[in-house]
Amino acid sequence: MLRRFFKSSIISLSRAAWAQRMVSDWGVARQAASRFIAGERLDQAVAAIEHLNERGIAATLDHLGENTTHGEAAREAAKEVVRALEAIDRAGLRANVSIKLSQLGLLLDESLCRENLEMILRRAGELGNFIRIDMEDSSLTGKTLQIWEWAHSPGGLGFDSVGIVIQAYLYRSHEDICRILESGGRVRLCKGAYDEPESVAFPQKKDVDANFDRLATLLLEGALKAGSPQISTDGRVPPIAAVATHDELRIRHAQEEIRRLDLPKGAMEFQMLYGIRRDMQEQLAGQGYPVRVYVPYGTHWYPYFMRRLAERPANAWFFLSNLIRK
Repeated sequence: MLRRFFKSSIISLSRAAWAQRMVSDWGVARQAASRFIAGERLDQAVAAIEHLNERGIAATLDHLGENTTHGEAAREAAKEVVRALEAIDRAGLRANVSIKLSQLGLLLDESLCRENLEMILRRAGELGNFIRIDMEDSSLTGKTLQIWEWAHSPGGLGFDSVGIVIQAYLYRSHEDICRILESGGRVRLCKGAYDEPESVAFPQKKDVDANFDRLATLLLEGALKAGSPQISTDGRVPPIAAVATHDELRIRHAQEEIRRLDLPKGAMEFQMLYGIRRDMQEQLAGQGYPVRVYVPYGTHWYPYFMRRLAERPANAWFFLSNLIRK
């Protein structure tokens, strides 16, 4: 109960404009946030990815931003994604790009969002890269999946190089994954970082964990059925199945299922966040599993930072300890 109250409070603050103005101008907050964010500029993020690649770890690059409030900002966000794709190509990085549809204008004008996404996907296709559509809160789940289906299906844009994220805490996720696998889609499975009502999401952590394991097995069975396609040789296009977690028990379950199904290690990619559990990242990579780190950058870091604090009390303690030292 206390954990849920803590998470709800932090998530509420992540949406509060007054809190964002105060914290964003706070030097100690910027310093604490730098643990989770590669920098405010694209070149800083590129440098961070270069270091990851040197350690045998791939990346997914994310220009921070969400809930865009006017059209020009949405168009500029799309152009920045294209710049990120081009920077990856110039530097020869083992990296792809993650995006949020609300940053591209989904809450303003769905046609504008689709226009921006199409521009991004066409450039990604020209450069041989891959785009992952992040999942946001449950109010956008249905629309996000509809747009992914439009972008991916032969009846829409027909891009194979676009994946989706599914959140294990939502009741609907099993059905969603089944439908995605039937169409040959690529899924990143995460637990979910938003504060959702009990009407749509499991309220208890143990239930979320159990569902995460069930869905990880479902993804691996889908990979087996599809012939276990693995990560591309350039580290850009991920396998069908990816799990995004720092939970050692969830990782262990996925490894056990890979062995049970007699799949190669490359059939599932383990994804983690920049600045969290570097030891585990290197351990998994050293064992021969594909590892990809989510590398965010940009000036709009406040909501992302607050969600990282909400996920684990230890992250909040890290922030508070830095504050106390000041």
